[in-house]
Amino acid sequence: MTPSAHSSSVVLAGDSTVTDRLVAANERYAAAFADPGMDARPVLGVAVVACMDARLDLHAALGLELGDCHTIRNAGGVVTDDVIRSLTISQRALGTRSVVLIHHTGCGLETLTEEFRHELEMEVGQRPAWAVEAFRDVEQDVRQSMRRVRTSPFLPYTDDVRGFVFDVTTGLLREVDPA
Repeated sequence: MTPSAHSSSVVLAGDSTVTDRLVAANERYAAAFADPGMDARPVLGVAVVACMDARLDLHAALGLELGDCHTIRNAGGVVTDDVIRSLTISQRALGTRSVVLIHHTGCGLETLTEEFRHELEMEVGQRPAWAVEAFRDVEQDVRQSMRRVRTSPFLPYTDDVRGFVFDVTTGLLREVDPA
């Protein structure tokens, strides 16, 4: 990694950082904010697990409004132990019953390997405890993620688990056959 990769923030014009910009935007947001009167239970009873890729505007792509769903995002949209943790809380404590998994075309995890962990170990002197979860076939990884959700002993609701690949050039979802 380059030294700039370790910088805590990007400096914008006028010596402000990206974080400063976000905090200022929040202040403007809060000035006009009205409590929507919702609780943490999603109106549609669905949890969406998706990649953290900045090109995915999930609410717009799925026609969702504030309060409709739980959104769980990570690199690749991979179902990891922490995703199972979040889904378990979502289902058992907050009433969700459906799970939608969304991976996408052109994912950065298709270009990485587990060697990434070894490189980190060489750089910082400690191997990460987590797996990269890299993949070469996005549809196969969606299938694996569906299997992980469906076979988790912690999730009581696994009948409505569906997986998709979002095409970043067309905006369309393509459903993945779980077989």
